[in-house]
Amino acid sequence: MGALLTRLMLRGSLAQIRHVSPVPPGAAPDLVARVYAQMARDFGMLAPPVALHSPAPECLAACWLMLRESLLTSGAAGRTAKEAVAVRVSAANSCPYCVDVHRATLRGLAGKREAAPEPAAAPDREAATESAAELAGVALTFHYLNRMVNVFLGDSPLPPRLPARARPGLMRLFGLVMRPAARRETPPGESLGLLPEAPLPGDLSWAGRTANLAGAFARAATAIEAAGRRAVPDPVRELVVERLGGWDGAPPGLGRAWAVEAAAGLAPAHRPAGRLALLTAMASYQVDRQAIEEFRRAVPDDVAPGDRELVELTAWSSLAAARRFASADSFTPRTIS
Repeated sequence: MGALLTRLMLRGSLAQIRHVSPVPPGAAPDLVARVYAQMARDFGMLAPPVALHSPAPECLAACWLMLRESLLTSGAAGRTAKEAVAVRVSAANSCPYCVDVHRATLRGLAGKREAAPEPAAAPDREAATESAAELAGVALTFHYLNRMVNVFLGDSPLPPRLPARARPGLMRLFGLVMRPAARRETPPGESLGLLPEAPLPGDLSWAGRTANLAGAFARAATAIEAAGRRAVPDPVRELVVERLGGWDGAPPGLGRAWAVEAAAGLAPAHRPAGRLALLTAMASYQVDRQAIEEFRRAVPDDVAPGDRELVELTAWSSLAAARRFASADSFTPRTIS
């Protein structure tokens, strides 16, 4: 029953990916195939929030590195604490899809609690410091993923036509199905070979407390920054960085007039990209088909961007916002003890 449910949810969820066509496993090029194989092994399924990146293989690998090395790998912080952070960040970012998935996983774990560590004679400050970095890594990953999911997926991992009365029971069952993978020991660092080694940016220095986090976020940040340079015009990147610098995370406005006004100073050909990048970074739940179609149509030299460029622009915008808020200071030894 568990395997059948997973296949049904996967089929329905992949069909729900909007605006882009994910690469099917049977047609996947080398990097995509390697990510898919690791995801199936370590996550237990081909997760749509990761698979939606597949038109841009380097962004796919970057997303997987961040997710695997922060949420899935065994470390100082337990999986239950990590899932709780994923739920909390997803709720703050108005991402009901991620809330449903990770709340279900958290409930599944609660059915068979993780073994408690042996009491220590004195607080282990090194372990607490590593836990803080791991939880900050989860927070950064979900600040990123929530934005991508809001743009490219619906409100639930369940098929939209499923009767409302059946949804709670199926989500509880899904949590139980996910429990074996969530409780499995996942060695750190095995995803790092998917992307080239890179220096860790200064704003992510907290990730340097553990080698696998440092390697994952350094490689992912470099890959997504390169994607941004390809897909996002320089004036748009400058505008987004400027706006994020003074943003406290509060909703920027009920409608999208704020994004239209902010992008008005750009060249006409860059305004759709500016609006989409700002919406993705600061109000991803406001992105709709119109914003996507305007981006696809208005491009210099009459070269319409395809799925790869759309994923690269939204990935860059999402990570720029995520890096604005994630910090190990939010997870002090006191709060994780």
